[in-house]
Amino acid sequence: MSSKPFHLLYDYRCPFARNVHEHVLAAMSAGLDIDVTFEPFTLSQGHIEPGQPNVWDDPNQESVLLALEVSVAVRDHFTDHFPALHGALFHARHVDAVALTTKEQITPILEAVGLAADPVYAVVASGEPRTVIGAAWTHYHDDLDVFGVPTFVFDDNDASFVRLMHGPDANNPAASIQVITQLIDLLVLQPEINELKHTRLER
Repeated sequence: MSSKPFHLLYDYRCPFARNVHEHVLAAMSAGLDIDVTFEPFTLSQGHIEPGQPNVWDDPNQESVLLALEVSVAVRDHFTDHFPALHGALFHARHVDAVALTTKEQITPILEAVGLAADPVYAVVASGEPRTVIGAAWTHYHDDLDVFGVPTFVFDDNDASFVRLMHGPDANNPAASIQVITQLIDLLVLQPEINELKHTRLER
């Protein structure tokens, strides 16, 4: 497998981001050694009307960005807890149908992975995570033409959107190692493949 480091973009609202990120987390927990940086990419910014402020500059969008801000705060300041929180936020959004738009919704998730909420929210209140989110979206969208998640970015110039239809097998996380290694090899070693899509899916 290619050992190139890569960035992997996410927004907790996307079910396809959930599938890929949970595979990556499962593969890592099963022993796969990869150099991945998880990067926020707010999907809301792609839906603003001309003349409206950027999502990260709009006070009316605070609830929309909260989960991403919390995740960035934990990624950058409570790093050891990030993988558990990352998976828990995806699970809460897509299994438990939690909107992840209020502190009341997110605090129990922080506590469940062993984090005190107040220090995390203090980082959020500093504005640092929001700046990170704005800079990430601007770079990936404007410089690399990224349009959605999940997107793999290699060498900061090769971005590939990937859609997996299923997440990992909860009873066999090691199976995700093959899924992710094959996917990375396909993206890195066969860049001539621009688009691959099955015309029919098994139901």
